[in-house]
Amino acid sequence: MSELLKGVRVVEFAGQGPAPFCAMMLADHGAQIIRIERAQGIATLNIGNDPMRRKRHTLTLNLKDARAQAVALDIIAESHVLIEGHRPGVMERLGLGPDVCLTRQPALIYGRVTGWGQTGPLSHTPGRDINYIGLSGALAAIGSERPTPPLNLVGDFGGGGMLLAFGILAALWQAEQTGTGSIIDAAMIDGAAIQMTSVMGLFANHQWRNQRSSNLLDGGAPFYRTYKCLDHRWIAVGALDRRSITALLKMTELADEFNSVIEDQAQWKALEDRLEALFKTRHRDDWALHPEASTACVTPVLTIDEAPQHPHNRVRNVFTRQGNGQIPSAAPRVSGIQKNARSDEMEYVQDSNILLKLLNWPEERIQTLKAAGICL
Repeated sequence: MSELLKGVRVVEFAGQGPAPFCAMMLADHGAQIIRIERAQGIATLNIGNDPMRRKRHTLTLNLKDARAQAVALDIIAESHVLIEGHRPGVMERLGLGPDVCLTRQPALIYGRVTGWGQTGPLSHTPGRDINYIGLSGALAAIGSERPTPPLNLVGDFGGGGMLLAFGILAALWQAEQTGTGSIIDAAMIDGAAIQMTSVMGLFANHQWRNQRSSNLLDGGAPFYRTYKCLDHRWIAVGALDRRSITALLKMTELADEFNSVIEDQAQWKALEDRLEALFKTRHRDDWALHPEASTACVTPVLTIDEAPQHPHNRVRNVFTRQGNGQIPSAAPRVSGIQKNARSDEMEYVQDSNILLKLLNWPEERIQTLKAAGICL
């Protein structure tokens, strides 16, 4: 594990999606994460051992109890960062809003991640990843016949968790220089929109059409899309420059037939039809091993269970075994100091005794809190 953030303490209020993902990324780089769970727990998609909870010390508090709120505030006062993913107003109602917390810890980075943001007419309304990316313009551009959700990668994780992590690190640098904390409003609609910067720039320059599967990067180009093979598996073609397109035409023996396809978009449909038919004549891995495949940027579309077994992923240790399956290893890698997470580093600790001792609180206080049922 990287230790770039060693010494940084983060209080994570348990939630779904982007907040635990952000905390996971910070933990993977050495931050100490104290995860505060509510006594009633939270709903989660993963009912097993959720790898996004790795490297945590978990404390369960009944946050409706003023004494538990005081405990949480004491922990926050000794921390550098707070992460919460509740709807606007929830933390304030618990007595743990940014004004209160920054009074106790003026250098605190108070990180908030929501779908719609802290302000705006939709800020208090419910929603999910698909709704946020739908309003950002991203969803309309993805898919073929109908807009297709790209899992929950664009909103929850890229537009939410990673955006919050970036904001936290930037704010930590400011706090280091000035001693002043910050409140971060990371909205998934903002994050999804900023990921559309390149595409919206193309659209503004009349280089992108408002019709799915009709553009260079959305499957409209025959040399940048997927094709089904003989074994009903898929191949990915990413030939976007003259050299790779030339190699693609060479490997499919279509160079003579489509010698001006780069300049002539009118040939795209005919080339797509020919490639559709040709790729169905051989197995996926046969195409992937073709001598021209690497130059043509042709690679197999691997399933979730196949990806960890690919030679490149194995050499780089892109995935790490956990229990009965494989999960992505910590990333990014920084100057060779980062190692893959060991299986014993993946677990999260739920023993309040261990956590409270980490805070160097007197044993008498710990036992009093437990006896009163404030800390579970």
